[in-house]
Amino acid sequence: MNRRNLGALLFPALMIVLALPVQAQRHEPKEFQKWPVGSSPQEIGKRVAERFVVTAHTNFGRPLPPPFITYPEVATWYGALSFAQLSGDKDLEARLIQRFEPVFGEESKLIPVPDHVDRTVFGAVPLEIYLQTKQQKYLDMGKSIADKQWENPTPDGLTPQTRFWIDDMYMIIIVQLQAYRATEDAKYLDRAALEMSVYLDKLQQPNGLFYHAPDVPFFWGRGDGWVAAGMTEMLRSLPANHPQRARILDGYHKMMKALLPYQDKDGMWHQLIDHPESYPETSSTGMFTFAMISGVKNGWLDKKTYGRAARKGWLGLVSYLEPNGDIRNVCQGTGKKNDLQYYLDRERFTGDLHGQAPILWCASALLR
Repeated sequence: MNRRNLGALLFPALMIVLALPVQAQRHEPKEFQKWPVGSSPQEIGKRVAERFVVTAHTNFGRPLPPPFITYPEVATWYGALSFAQLSGDKDLEARLIQRFEPVFGEESKLIPVPDHVDRTVFGAVPLEIYLQTKQQKYLDMGKSIADKQWENPTPDGLTPQTRFWIDDMYMIIIVQLQAYRATEDAKYLDRAALEMSVYLDKLQQPNGLFYHAPDVPFFWGRGDGWVAAGMTEMLRSLPANHPQRARILDGYHKMMKALLPYQDKDGMWHQLIDHPESYPETSSTGMFTFAMISGVKNGWLDKKTYGRAARKGWLGLVSYLEPNGDIRNVCQGTGKKNDLQYYLDRERFTGDLHGQAPILWCASALLR
């Protein structure tokens, strides 16, 4: 075969190979490219994850160690593990897993009793470690917690931990989703989907946003953020033909549309979503941004409209990050209360894990 004929055969194949990176880049919205120096998801995710891996177990801003591992730590650990895997950082991944090992020994007392949504969510971490390592001990621990959550279900098939606070739309579903991802047993997916559909029917308001609880008529930022993150996680795993998918996608679309006009010029959402006099709040901004990044990248949302909003949200969030990886303006832990001033007066913390977690979710979503 002469050189000209060989070239004619190889040239089309070469063109395909050369086109692949361009094609892949074409699918990435332009809003998620060309980040300003120091604000890329790789850099920010690394900084926040490294901060977490050396942080002692936290206790909602109190000086004493916690009696058990708290849900903000769980959310951050899950985010850091996801980021480490997606960024290919094997060293970080190993250190995050090693951080868990004392739970099988001297720190076993820190395993929460899974009798409440805020404690049961702990199971998401061993299940994520199982997904990354395939080591049985992590699956056994996480699956046991997921199963205990559905012991003695209500006549409607819900977990007895159901209380109709919007926070639960993340806390309950993430454990069941993780169990589904680890086992591929549809019962876990069906539990999470049913729970979320019932919560949507109960708590979503006509404007698309969510009251903190049926008797608390305020659109608390982080509470609505938990909802946005929970629906996003659900949609990532729900098959197109699942009976609850259309209901959840509809609730998600209504919420994302409702959030757009409340984003301020700096990309932030506020402590009370519809009260611009309340402070710009980073945990809610991170959660809404995570939901929009995921929606754009998965084709659930219009790329131009929501890609722009997600970019603004990410850059707004990053502007509150300290050099050591701590995020400012994080609303303190907040129970429900039918009192507007109660929400307006909530303190702002720096480095609180409620705020660290969503940054890692956003960074992961941008890399996913």
